[in-house]
Amino acid sequence: MAEHDNAEPPSSDYLENRTFDELAIDESATLVRQLTERDIQLFAAMSGDINPAHLDEEFAREEIFHEIVAHGMWAGSLFPWQSSTRRTPCPCWPRSGPPMPG
Repeated sequence: MAEHDNAEPPSSDYLENRTFDELAIDESATLVRQLTERDIQLFAAMSGDINPAHLDEEFAREEIFHEIVAHGMWAGSLFPWQSSTRRTPCPCWPRSGPPMPG
């Protein structure tokens, strides 16, 4: 994998937990998160899923998506935030296929 900047991940200073009773009808929130290769590397280390489709550019080029793809559970890990801040279905997957950096 190519070297990338060592930007710190967002801190919890940006996140706010609220109870169901604190939410109002039609209230919503937005989470903007750009997936980076560093996120994929960290998720692989934390989960133990070191499948080369997530970590090896050369291997990934020969696979169905032709580039490194993120772990599906990385995307799934965003859903608890969405479900605790919005009452509407999640439009958070604007494309078909797996999440990819960038």
